[in-house]
Amino acid sequence: MINQLIKGSIILVIIFAVALFAAFIYAYNEIKLDMDKIVNYTPKISSMILDQQGNLISNIMEGEHRLYAKYDEMPGHLIEAMVAIEDTRFFEHDGVNPDAIIRAAIRNYEAGGKVEGGSTITQQLVKKILLSPEKSYTRKIKEAILAMKVENELTKEEIMERYLNEIPFGNNYMGIKTAAKGYYHKELDQLTLKEAALLVGLPNAPSYYNPIKHLDRALKRANTILTRMKTLGWIVEEEYLKAIKETPEIHNSSLTQNIAPYVTDEVVRRLSKEFKDIKTGGYTIYTTIDMAQQKLARKAVKYAHEKIVKKQGENPATTSLNAALIAVDNETGDIKAMIGGVDYQRSSFNRATMMTRQPGSAFKPFLYQVALDLGYNPATELTDVARTFQYYRNGQRVIWRPKNYESNFVGFITLREALVHSRNLATINLVTEVGVQRIFEKLKPLDIPHIPQDMSISLGNLGLSPVKMAQIYSVFANKGHMIEPRLVSKVVSRDGTIIYEAQNQEIADFTQPEQAYLMTDILRDIVIRGTGRNAQVPGVEVAGKTGTTNDNVDAWFCGFSPSTEVIVWVGRDNNKPIGAGGTGGGAAAPAFSYYFKKLYELYPHLPRKFEVPDGVYNSRDGVITELYTDISPLPTRAETSTTEEFPDLF
Repeated sequence: MINQLIKGSIILVIIFAVALFAAFIYAYNEIKLDMDKIVNYTPKISSMILDQQGNLISNIMEGEHRLYAKYDEMPGHLIEAMVAIEDTRFFEHDGVNPDAIIRAAIRNYEAGGKVEGGSTITQQLVKKILLSPEKSYTRKIKEAILAMKVENELTKEEIMERYLNEIPFGNNYMGIKTAAKGYYHKELDQLTLKEAALLVGLPNAPSYYNPIKHLDRALKRANTILTRMKTLGWIVEEEYLKAIKETPEIHNSSLTQNIAPYVTDEVVRRLSKEFKDIKTGGYTIYTTIDMAQQKLARKAVKYAHEKIVKKQGENPATTSLNAALIAVDNETGDIKAMIGGVDYQRSSFNRATMMTRQPGSAFKPFLYQVALDLGYNPATELTDVARTFQYYRNGQRVIWRPKNYESNFVGFITLREALVHSRNLATINLVTEVGVQRIFEKLKPLDIPHIPQDMSISLGNLGLSPVKMAQIYSVFANKGHMIEPRLVSKVVSRDGTIIYEAQNQEIADFTQPEQAYLMTDILRDIVIRGTGRNAQVPGVEVAGKTGTTNDNVDAWFCGFSPSTEVIVWVGRDNNKPIGAGGTGGGAAAPAFSYYFKKLYELYPHLPRKFEVPDGVYNSRDGVITELYTDISPLPTRAETSTTEEFPDLF
């Protein structure tokens, strides 16, 4: 009788086992979850913005911050530490470890609750990517089945790579590489044994073991892992003791590490149309920014801003005064520094690229360059006398009587002196002589939108951004060739492929090198003895032009050295007057000077004198003369202007 009962029980166990096996096989074949999410693993990866030297400017992301690491980047002791604490038989099992499951079941039964899990690393990966966090036997069966399917599709190294990139390490650091850079500021191959052990201990309870807040807990957990590695014979006594004594330095870093926010925003703005996943595609974006110059630019803007705020007697915390600066390499057009405002936290609006304001007299050099290219010479005499113009607006007759900033006139004045002292009347008379339409046609290569075709062009009555001013001023700084300022040099995809690379591209030949030098020499004079004296840099030749609009609303200084071009704007976002001293020379030029003084301290090898191109002469018959060229010969007689009215110039 007893034998029959035993026999029957054995048969029932066999039947149950066969049924369970059959159910398992059925479920294995029926599960149709999207395995592609693991096999072709493409998580959201933060993109990195770097400066020209490859230094990090910022990480940009959408939600989670993840930097991807290939398995080959992960040092052996890091992998061993993870396997030691999470899944000792990882490289031996087929996705499920029956021994671990039985051991966990016994311990949980003895403890009267769950104290140990039996999931392998593969199962944890499946649960993280494919399954919900619900706790049920059905989900557990699915997890085990999917784990075995994953093991059939991927190598152990591929599984480990995905796992260490997917799991959280606290502080919103997703993936092992992110954690290493965030907590230690290190690459994976630079991690010590203790640092690796501390990191792999975090996913068990990222908040509880967060080393920024709970370093003691994190160290205790790391020591447990080291002890486990020693017990397994994976590290020797000497390694163990050295690691136990070590206390890693933990950095409390921000997720973005954004040290140039205006630059970061502009990069995203420029690339987001072409790269829709700019924040999640794991791109490495190389910019032309030199962070050393970026820091100088920030200090220069702060210096000039504090100076003009103090002059106005305003509270720095509440003032509406603002400023922008952009620095560009003369030859390449590379943007080396970009400051879009005084305080990004108060206003993220980038005044260097997104704002358009009237340049005022800073636009005059282009009108004078047209005249030079038509045969005028720096010694050509212009008339600096009052003149009345009439035009019709909405059917109504309007009378315009322009005047100089100084409210006087001097009669005859050379072209050089007229520009050096920014004489409005001389400029207006020059435009009258040359002809508005003729000037308009000559300015077309500058590609200026909405350029006026009337006499208002004489006083810079048009809207331009600082970056556009940098572009058009390159015709002087770059020997007559206009080049578009570029910010992004190349973009590299997550797999290391260069998918975008900028080219040096001159977009227009505006004038000849020798003609551009005539203007450069006049602009040098503006700094030496004209309206731009506050822009002087001891020991360095610099050239530039001030710009001040009506009622001191906008203050500009646009200039360059033999190597670098810098555009500075100062004003108020509400378009109200700056106040006393709010001129290009008084408010903007000091930032220009500060920037270049510090730049030459930082890079003393930069050229300090402008090169004189062939075809520029300064003497005749052994006598020193005004500069001249074949296109702009010395005047043979005094050139005068008529005083008649021109009624239809608007």
